[in-house]
Amino acid sequence: MDLAVAALQAVGLFFVTNIDDIIVLSLFFARGAGAPGTTAKITAGQYIGFGAILVASVLVALGANAFLPEGAIPYFGLIPLLLGLYAAWQAWRNRDDDDDDDPGKAVAVWTVAAVTFANGGDNIGVYVPVFLTVGPAAIAAYAVVFLALVAVLVLVARYVATRRPIAEALERWEHVLFPLVLIALGIVILVEGGAFGL
Repeated sequence: MDLAVAALQAVGLFFVTNIDDIIVLSLFFARGAGAPGTTAKITAGQYIGFGAILVASVLVALGANAFLPEGAIPYFGLIPLLLGLYAAWQAWRNRDDDDDDDPGKAVAVWTVAAVTFANGGDNIGVYVPVFLTVGPAAIAAYAVVFLALVAVLVLVARYVATRRPIAEALERWEHVLFPLVLIALGIVILVEGGAFGL
């Protein structure tokens, strides 16, 4: 496969499989608005999570199904579900706190990474068949393009989260939306994957 063609296909494949991350990342930006290092933490978390997706996809394509059995992927939904339940509990526990002067909540790199990886079950399911049909050079081209586009994805989410009307809505409703989106994401991953016989 021509590397230029592989690179163009990688761009399309990346955006098709990662467009939903813009919403989740925007909520992370809203959560950490005003806290120092938010962009760096979200970027690092996104790279760690997506890097794990990429490594898992390549390993499975190379025949390492024992490393990540296909039946395990739906259970990734437990990660955002549990994080969402924890965020909901925190929001309920702090419901009476006056947060007008709150500069933002710290965003943890590992939380972003875990949610990114958990949300990547569909990515792995799409990337593995593609990687099985192309050679090592094309897989490398896909990986380079994907990793470059992670930065673009983070910048787009940051842009979306900082537009005044969106930022105001996110600031007002982030404490509700953040846990709801994570819980919904977890449930969708579990149900679509047939986890627990769902």
